[in-house]
Amino acid sequence: MKYYIIAGEASGDLHGSNLITALHKIDPMVDIRAWGGDKMQAAGATLVRHYKDLAFMGFVEVLKNLYTILQNISFCKKDILKYKPDALVLIDYPGFNLRIAEWAKSQGLKVVYYISPQVWAWKESRVKQIKDSVDKMIVILPFEKEFYQKWNYPVSYVGHPLVEEVDAFIDHADDSEIPLYQNNKGTIALLPGSRKQEILKKLPIMLQVSSHFPEYSFVVAKAPGIEDDFYTTMLSSYKNVYAITGKTYSLLYKAKAALVTSGTATLETALFFVPQVICYKGNSISYQIAKRLVKIKYIGLVNLIMDKEVVKELIQHDFNVANVARELDLILHNENKKASIQDDYRKLKRLLGETGHASTQAAKIIYDEVKR
Repeated sequence: MKYYIIAGEASGDLHGSNLITALHKIDPMVDIRAWGGDKMQAAGATLVRHYKDLAFMGFVEVLKNLYTILQNISFCKKDILKYKPDALVLIDYPGFNLRIAEWAKSQGLKVVYYISPQVWAWKESRVKQIKDSVDKMIVILPFEKEFYQKWNYPVSYVGHPLVEEVDAFIDHADDSEIPLYQNNKGTIALLPGSRKQEILKKLPIMLQVSSHFPEYSFVVAKAPGIEDDFYTTMLSSYKNVYAITGKTYSLLYKAKAALVTSGTATLETALFFVPQVICYKGNSISYQIAKRLVKIKYIGLVNLIMDKEVVKELIQHDFNVANVARELDLILHNENKKASIQDDYRKLKRLLGETGHASTQAAKIIYDEVKR
């Protein structure tokens, strides 16, 4: 079988790599061409484009880079036709992938979507487009199956692939990978995101918070694919701040608390049972547009899945040094607060892991869909 897989973000690269590994187990002769990252390439895909060259976040940023995006779409279509895959497999990244799905369906290609776009948050009308252009939708969040049922569109729920990913890491974790630093009462993880533009918005505030907790070590998880020099200037003024590359899970395994930008990282942090504060700040124009379009109560996956505020969300103007310091102090030193968060984390993990190995199930569904 030949598969063309498109992922446009770091989280998509992670899930895509696990899917590729699972596809290789089902079909040792499988051939995969992909847009993604280092993890997908290491899993056996021939990499066409790296996600770090595709990551445009927010309405304003997309408009600024519209010519590049259109060029990428045009190239992608030509590359797919040249490759002639048995199936096109799309991983999240809706602004790009839904366009490609519609075009691919018109070309008579089999289209599978793994990890649904967040149409339940905004642009619910896109479900009609999905029904028309996607042969099979595989979802990883428990409420998504019910959402699509409302639209009379059957989907397959496989659970969340991060559950198996985190469990596998914990089973073989090495506690010495993140060293103890001087005057260290504990480690606070800083996860400011994977794109330069979001890191520049969030990391400076997270770093200022470190000055309020000199007895703790603050460790920044650097994003893959971003050069070290990008971080150096920001970090140099803080004595109790350090950085690591490629060891985010080792950091979370050891952390007492975390400041995390919204997205997949919030869920990873929860699966390591680390109390966290969700931090978000975007372009002011993009934020005002999104605020009027998005229909969800929370931005953090942990809170969305549990349908309540399990962990504090500090968004836009509320994301400031004083508020973050107050919330961090609470999750570090209030035992009742920590116990409540971790109890909800246990319920969350049961919800996400109830179906077993998500990547294996997704690979089998894709393989069967193509054969059928």
